[in-house]
Amino acid sequence: MKRPIQQVPVMSSFVILGTLLCGMVTVDATELEVFRGFTGHINQQIMRDKREFVAAESCTQWFYHQLRKRPPSPQVELLSVPASADTHRCLAQYPNGLEGARQAFSETQSSLSLSLTFYQFALVGDADDNGAYNDAELRDVFESFEMKFPAGVYPADYLVSLTQTFDTVRHTGEFSVLTTGMGRLYEKGYRFTSADQAALHQVTQ
Repeated sequence: MKRPIQQVPVMSSFVILGTLLCGMVTVDATELEVFRGFTGHINQQIMRDKREFVAAESCTQWFYHQLRKRPPSPQVELLSVPASADTHRCLAQYPNGLEGARQAFSETQSSLSLSLTFYQFALVGDADDNGAYNDAELRDVFESFEMKFPAGVYPADYLVSLTQTFDTVRHTGEFSVLTTGMGRLYEKGYRFTSADQAALHQVTQ
């Protein structure tokens, strides 16, 4: 069970009343904007990572298939057969053949894994599973990355800081920064709940 977190006074007078994962609750627009913007940004990258991973995987399999083909008999006159779409795509994308496809497969697999783990982190940071970050949750998310929490700024400023952190970690590939941040949330009592699991499952489909 996640630890209960006391919701601090809202930062905006505009309040949204909606049915969320935990039932009928009052959620501040600021809290919704940051959480949805952060998870949405990560989700967009996950979609790109999935496409690139599938493309690299299919071309890796295609090149392996070409290697397994038996060479044609020299006595048989071959007919000219148009190349398949996979032939053109894979040879154009990976001119060095199987080696390039395998390297891309490994890299895209790592990128997708990082993005999915970051999405998990973002979900864990929503301690009460209401689809929003309150001030306490947002502070903990910032501090888990050793970032100073700028209280009272515009929601867009929080969102920019979080999305830039994601982009930087993804660009540098410093997975340890993410796992350390996750560990700090867990030390404060945050947990990966069944609701988080369901949300993560949706983006992996």
